[in-house]
Amino acid sequence: MKSKFSRKRTWLAIGLGTVLFGITGYPAVSALIATGDIPYSNVIGGPATVTVRQLTIAPGEVLGWHYHPGYVLTVVKEGTLTVEDGCGGEEVYAAGEAFEEIPGRVHRGKNLGTEEVRTIQTFILPPGTPISITVTDSQALCGPPASKDECKDGGWMSFSHPRSFSSQGDCEQYVNTGR
Repeated sequence: MKSKFSRKRTWLAIGLGTVLFGITGYPAVSALIATGDIPYSNVIGGPATVTVRQLTIAPGEVLGWHYHPGYVLTVVKEGTLTVEDGCGGEEVYAAGEAFEEIPGRVHRGKNLGTEEVRTIQTFILPPGTPISITVTDSQALCGPPASKDECKDGGWMSFSHPRSFSSQGDCEQYVNTGR
């Protein structure tokens, strides 16, 4: 009984915040499974914190635009997850499928189905780094480029995160150096 009351209060607060302040609420539930430290990770080239969580997304829910500053592996445990890239693409993942997330790439998850989506995510990050960063004003920013190929044929002009590029060469240099 208490959980129903708490859930009703949560929905009431989200609804009231949306009406009064224009705040969009996201009822996705994130549950920490485990966290631990590694003295040296080959994935990031130094000490790392590994965090594993379960994320549950309600039917019809669209998460806000965000990115992860480190390496992320996601497994879809239940439902069908749609991941919209800030550059315009979409990928759909069904239960039993997994994918890697590009560090820093702006995206948002969507549950366009009628059942909950449950994912298990493993984050490998430098110690003290947050697992997720929300994009200011929940904007669909494009970037960063994942490969030199994304910089070709004028692709360099599409990127707005973490910065814009002055040329294809500037974009390719960012892919090589991260600057």
